[in-house]
Amino acid sequence: MSIIHIFGNPLLPFDSLPIKFVPRLQKIFPKIEFKIFDPSENLKPENKKLFIIDTVEGIEKVTLIKDILQIKTDRIHSLHDFDLGFNLKLLHKIGELEEVVIVGVPMEVRDEERVFEEVVEGINKIFNF
Repeated sequence: MSIIHIFGNPLLPFDSLPIKFVPRLQKIFPKIEFKIFDPSENLKPENKKLFIIDTVEGIEKVTLIKDILQIKTDRIHSLHDFDLGFNLKLLHKIGELEEVVIVGVPMEVRDEERVFEEVVEGINKIFNF
């Protein structure tokens, strides 16, 4: 069974959409495990691959991100700054992660149904359904 890690914060409207989609995604893709994940948890890539759905700042439509170098990271001043992007780059650098695919969901969404359909399309592309 494949795993897709879901990131987001249910308390923040601009960051909660990926989590809201999980029940519907589970019905459409019963052979995929959708794990809601906290960025402070220890990510463990399966076969050196990670599939992620997360909110991404600066995009206007659902976007597949396959290049770790596309992920912007800021300087780390405290553990609070240790975010998903930094974690992915660190896993890649130490050889624990060879492939990552992020289904990026925009922060500002006017049509949740359209975004949901784009997320489904993205998952279909990733797994060649």
